[in-house]
Amino acid sequence: MPAQEIAQPNPPPDASLLSDAVLEYSVTLDTKDYLPKDELNAIQLFRRAADYIAAAMIFLNDNVLVEKDITFDNIKPRLLGHWGTCPGLVMVYAHLNRIIRKTGLDALYVVGPGHGAPAILSCLWLEDSLSTFMPEYTQDYTGLKKLISRFSAPGGFPSHINAETPGAIHEGGELGYALSVSFGAVMDNPDLVVACVVGDGEAETGPTATAWHGFKYIDPAESGAVLPIVHVNGFKISERTIFGVMDDKEITALFTGYGYQVRIIFDIPNLDNDIAASMEWALAEIKKIQTAARSGNPIIKPRWPVLILRTPKGLSGPKKVHGEFIEGSFHSHQVPLPAAKTSEEELHALQDWLRSYKPEELFTKGGAPNEQVLSIVPQVSSKKLGQRKESYSNYTPLFTPAWEDLCLEKGSQESCMKAVGRFLKEVVKENPKTFRIFSPDELVSNKLDAVLDDSGRNFQWDIASRGKGGRVIEILSEHTCQGMLQGYTLTGRTGLFPSYEAFLGIIQTMMVQYSKFTKMGSETTWRQPCGSLNYIETSTWARQEHNGFSHQNPAFIGAVLNLKAKFARVYLPPDANCFLSTVSHCLRAKNYVNLMVGSKQPTPVWLSPEEADLHCIAGASVWKFASVDEGVDPDVVLVGIGVEVTFEVVAAAALLRKLVPELRVRVVNVTDLMILSMSGSHPHSLSDEAFESLFTKDKPVHFNYHGYPIELKGLLFGRSSLERITMEGYSEEGTTTSPFDMMLCNHTSRFDVAVAAIHGGAKHNPKVAVKAHEKCSYLKHLAQKEREYIYANGKDRDDMFDTPTFV
Repeated sequence: MPAQEIAQPNPPPDASLLSDAVLEYSVTLDTKDYLPKDELNAIQLFRRAADYIAAAMIFLNDNVLVEKDITFDNIKPRLLGHWGTCPGLVMVYAHLNRIIRKTGLDALYVVGPGHGAPAILSCLWLEDSLSTFMPEYTQDYTGLKKLISRFSAPGGFPSHINAETPGAIHEGGELGYALSVSFGAVMDNPDLVVACVVGDGEAETGPTATAWHGFKYIDPAESGAVLPIVHVNGFKISERTIFGVMDDKEITALFTGYGYQVRIIFDIPNLDNDIAASMEWALAEIKKIQTAARSGNPIIKPRWPVLILRTPKGLSGPKKVHGEFIEGSFHSHQVPLPAAKTSEEELHALQDWLRSYKPEELFTKGGAPNEQVLSIVPQVSSKKLGQRKESYSNYTPLFTPAWEDLCLEKGSQESCMKAVGRFLKEVVKENPKTFRIFSPDELVSNKLDAVLDDSGRNFQWDIASRGKGGRVIEILSEHTCQGMLQGYTLTGRTGLFPSYEAFLGIIQTMMVQYSKFTKMGSETTWRQPCGSLNYIETSTWARQEHNGFSHQNPAFIGAVLNLKAKFARVYLPPDANCFLSTVSHCLRAKNYVNLMVGSKQPTPVWLSPEEADLHCIAGASVWKFASVDEGVDPDVVLVGIGVEVTFEVVAAAALLRKLVPELRVRVVNVTDLMILSMSGSHPHSLSDEAFESLFTKDKPVHFNYHGYPIELKGLLFGRSSLERITMEGYSEEGTTTSPFDMMLCNHTSRFDVAVAAIHGGAKHNPKVAVKAHEKCSYLKHLAQKEREYIYANGKDRDDMFDTPTFV
């Protein structure tokens, strides 16, 4: 874009252009001379110091206070980082510091702009929070040089905020989630305010667009508040932002429609006074809403505040280089002077830029920030934004009731989800302020609704549906549920995300980003463990008969399998009792991503509570009741992994007992998928000896697997004698059809399992081999007859899913 076409942010329109409805919620304040001169001066000094450090971090490896002229040797070999968002992030940090010091406000700072780390790290160093957790970053010249020179260098801080950043509860590597994470963080934290900066690039994402509704799920009587601050600086990497070309009337109308009160900050000559007044107004509005709710007279549809901070992109940076505007244009987004290592013009521009901050006025000769710079920093360490306990050490263990007390009788039939719903009801009773369920409007559909008997949904936007202390958040946005779950979990509580199986993939990258945050956090010396991310995946492909092919996708299993083994757990409990044991374990576990896959339809309860306990501890076991001679010396091993496909394995074993009594079958169920991985590759993986004790050393093994067979192949890779293994699983075959036809479509039916068993057993048992072709042909005939019946009658046979019996 030619330089002359680059526009500064739009000025506010004349108030007369705004409609009365919009004007009502567009807040006007008199902010001139709002701050006392000493506070104004301190704010501006802090901003100058932080901006200086942030800029130096991008460029310098030495001469970090520009005590002498900068040379090419002082410039890093690789220039990495994002300058454009830093001045705005520093502004917010500085003003939060002032208010915290003045009022004792309990606040967290969540940063949406992905690569704003230089701004936050500079502020953390100034408030001496870095050295609290990383003693090498001392508040002197040595520590400052280490911070500046190691930024975006191998082994140093990355250019985005991550788990190594004190005070952070949000990974900045992927845009769109800061706001939903913030809403999750304030739930059940009544005194906490999360200031969340949303960049105008991030504001273009779908997840952010939905997350603006998050306050409608915040009960001000029991939870804290989010103060959203939209940083509108007009540009992304090389293009304008949508918000950047919206005038104030459009932005005010948009946020008024969402339900907010809007305050637009634009007065550049009076910027610090304007921000200070706007923040104090916003906090007063939050206090008013909370006080009303906590006094028993809640405001109906309260309008929470939102601040729109309009500044030129890269404010205080280089103005113009090579005849092109830098400040106020996309050129300031990343590295404003990308050729500073080789260009004399850019080197001189960098030196002029850094010296314009007058570092000699900000730092002592020993490199420490001077007293005036620090005069707005909170004096109580625990109040500092980088040292809030909620961000790194606030885990409250969840108390789970005895799951055995809720078990079903062996031999009965029950929905795994119905049983789990009753368990979660008790979990809510025992943990009224530290447990929540985040569900994309599928709780009742997934038959977990027992939890609603004593705890409603926490929807706050009208009288009729207003929840009072409800533990369930239902919003038809997987992204928002995931973000809230992350914020709730990382601040010390425990959550659960139940979902239709096919649509968990929507938040796959969010889950992966969170796992990366957890991995990096576990490698710090100061972040303490937090609860696990817990997913229940139900309404699976095996029972999506009326929704059809679009609702059939078990791929989220593979996404979890791809995580670092230390953090990944995948469970496929075969019945209600095993599911109760599994969910109880997962809700108490820390730092994992737990995926539990189950069925909402009634299925047999195969194991007693005692048997289920042992089975889940082991991760897999031989099911003697379905095996010949309790599984001793088998011709073939049949393995079920998943509720419905395990039923088909047991049904196949019963069928074979009658049809081919000579065949010696061992039935194994796997409930912990990770045990199959090569010995030593996962904390749960079976030793080679244990693997052979379950699956034999040399007999054919057939897996009937709920997920994609390629996942199973990857897990088993490295085990010996893999040529003896066959497998079936979901193979992208389905339509609107019956449950059993889904088994037929994907070759996971009892007939398919029985055919595989005969083929395998024939290799070791001559009595089976002599009749293998005849029996396999007959089984295929039976399968075809079932399909004909289904299409003629529109349903499965009434007895198709009766519990198999063994003679």
